Amino acid sequence: MRNNQFAIKPTTQEQQLTELAAIHFLDDTNKEENNAALLWRSFLKKAFTDAVSESTFEQKLATLMATKNQTLAEYLQTHDQVEVTAFYNVALQLLDFQPQLDFELDQPIEAMKKIQLTVVDHQNEVLTLDELKSAWYWLLATHNKDGQTYLDYLATQQYFTPFYDDEEVSRPLIFNGKSMPIFDPHQLVREVVYVESSQDTDHDGKLDLLKAEIIRPKMSGTNYPVPALYTASPYNQGTNDEFGDKLMHDVNVPLTPKEPNENTYASIEYHAPAEKLPEPRQVKGSTTEAEETFSREQSYTLNDYFLARGFAVVYAAGIGTKDSDGVRTTGDPEETTSTIAIIEWLAGNRRAFTNKTDNIEITADWCNHQVGMTGRSYLGTLATAAATTGVKGLKTIISEAAISSWYDYYRDNGLVIAPGGFPGEDCDVLAEETFSRRLQAGDFHQVTSTWKKQLDKIATDQDRTTGDYNTFWDARNYRKDMHNIKADLLLVHGLNDWNVKPRNVEKLWNGIQNNHINKKIILHQGQHIYINAFRSIDFTDIANLWLTHELLDVDNGAEKIIPNVIIQDNLTPETWNTYDNWSDPQNHQKNYYLSENSLSSDKLPNSQTLEFSDKLPENIFQNYCKNIDEWQNDLVATNSTTMQNHRLIFSTQKLENELILDGVPHVKLRVASDQNIGLLSFQLIDFGQRKRFNVSPSILKAKGLAETFDWREDDLREFTTATAPTSYKMITKGHLNLQNRHHPYRVDELKKNEFYDITVDLQPTFYKLPEGHQLGLVVYATDFGMTIRGNQDIKYRIDTDYSSLLVPFHQ
Repeated sequence: MRNNQFAIKPTTQEQQLTELAAIHFLDDTNKEENNAALLWRSFLKKAFTDAVSESTFEQKLATLMATKNQTLAEYLQTHDQVEVTAFYNVALQLLDFQPQLDFELDQPIEAMKKIQLTVVDHQNEVLTLDELKSAWYWLLATHNKDGQTYLDYLATQQYFTPFYDDEEVSRPLIFNGKSMPIFDPHQLVREVVYVESSQDTDHDGKLDLLKAEIIRPKMSGTNYPVPALYTASPYNQGTNDEFGDKLMHDVNVPLTPKEPNENTYASIEYHAPAEKLPEPRQVKGSTTEAEETFSREQSYTLNDYFLARGFAVVYAAGIGTKDSDGVRTTGDPEETTSTIAIIEWLAGNRRAFTNKTDNIEITADWCNHQVGMTGRSYLGTLATAAATTGVKGLKTIISEAAISSWYDYYRDNGLVIAPGGFPGEDCDVLAEETFSRRLQAGDFHQVTSTWKKQLDKIATDQDRTTGDYNTFWDARNYRKDMHNIKADLLLVHGLNDWNVKPRNVEKLWNGIQNNHINKKIILHQGQHIYINAFRSIDFTDIANLWLTHELLDVDNGAEKIIPNVIIQDNLTPETWNTYDNWSDPQNHQKNYYLSENSLSSDKLPNSQTLEFSDKLPENIFQNYCKNIDEWQNDLVATNSTTMQNHRLIFSTQKLENELILDGVPHVKLRVASDQNIGLLSFQLIDFGQRKRFNVSPSILKAKGLAETFDWREDDLREFTTATAPTSYKMITKGHLNLQNRHHPYRVDELKKNEFYDITVDLQPTFYKLPEGHQLGLVVYATDFGMTIRGNQDIKYRIDTDYSSLLVPFHQ
């Protein structure tokens, strides 16, 4: 294990003593203690919460080794002082590291440094009283073998349960800049309200009411308002998977010619239509008591973690979902409006009602009007959408694997592109899947015809025929409004996420550089996943430090302590590195020229024309449609007989030094098609035998991480190295319809056998290519995992004299 903690707050000795007293490790029983061994013993006694009697405490001490020859019980009986080695031998064991396996009892400091755990500054081999207190402080803030701070572990062992009803305890209780779990998670208020939004998407003559489910600490209220973590999840009230499956589109269809046009952005730009809205409801009374509750939500474990730390959590599914009004729209401004309506109510700027008929208003008097949004995928997407409105009350978002432009999710450069793993999905399919009003037959009966019209309109406007960027997609491009973002951003994305592809976060990241907000980004080696339960990074601590600063106004230095860019290393397990920036447009670029089979820094004097065909024998084509992994392996295998004439592979010589790719690679080609249609796909490849990370993180301990005492758990996960080496790794990819070679919204004529110059931006990356490996480029047409699959007899020619690969690299 290698520990990576980025959320440890530098703290003075004076502040350490104050915080140790606040969490009751220093109190009247030990604060004047002059015997170091007795002081250490008192700390241990408080930490062993399950040892009720002195005998059981001694029994616990006897299970730990202080030196190679003495148990901790023996050591405390024979010493007045505390040796550094003894303290850290015990500390490592308290952190669940095992002698002779993880460290040696005569070398604990070396182990602490190797694992990257915090060691107190000390002058001699024996800790002074002040050094001992400081060492205990840092031990509490240090991660154990499961990637959880020792103090958070103690919380799971009921250390903080006496704090729940202690009126003398400061709330929130802050330790090392983070909020502590001093709110009883078994004493939560669960209530439902219906927020009146400024829209009428089902055209029933009434403003849409949106259901919101609230979970908050029992003591929250006007006397103790708390911040709200809000997760907008269209899946929250259930899904219609079977109905969605029926709408899945056939991707085994041919590419067809498109009528050339002279479109400009202005000709397809979205403008919000003028719409007369119904009058707001007439309020017939007010209350502070909700009339409806619920038993269990579809929760996010990061939210669960914060419930015990004095934050409320709000879930809302939005328009067109069960118990709400309206219809689904998949990412357009109407959905953004419904998303921010909840924020406006939490901030005191919008009305909500206790039910959908009586018009009894209810306020969020328990909220301090500070809102943060959390969530991954669609959930993070709506957080991003909300942030681009600049809505008052939204202080920050933690947005994971989020879409910033829906065109970059379902399309690419004039092509219909599937999100990885979901060929045939599109906006209409997702709308149907999340239209959970269908789950209530009586409610659905009222909107059946309205919903059919809405679904038909989405299916038409998304335009699977051309794949062009049009007004429909422009309405779903949040990046147009990046300049409005006022909330601080913590962005998280997978460098191998082929569902929500990395372009979505990279363009957002580079688009907010001048917004004068606090912004951080964490990039991991995963696909479409959460990382809050990873062992090797303190993501939960980062979120705690961040949200404590953002929503509780605690001056904990989060904006300075958390690095701007944290990237998981793709070569060394459990390693995360920090950088000042990612995908800086000013990064230097390496130019590789294409020639037969090779990428070279030097341009060869003789021009070559290389060709390949997209047409496969029918049996092979059908096999690849069903076995995409097999197609991928054959695509990049230089000895593949089935794909030999159906793609071009170029590669460098073996690298003499490590090369770090950082940003957006560009492919420049001079290309011709023997038809008046054509599509090209590209993959950047790391060629070289190596035991690489498994595609998905491994579960190290099922339900191994508890959020606090007797409160929800999460699986402890980590990326592990595969047992067998592989010969390649796909780094990034990209696609282009040759008729959209200038812009996704413009269609150009494509003449048979005429050469055209194209430039294609691949998906952004950050990738370490090790010494001895080769950088490869694969040029092909049909991408069996993402594009339509027409298996058409189209031949492509590449003029290598005018073709190159530009790779941005990190110096």
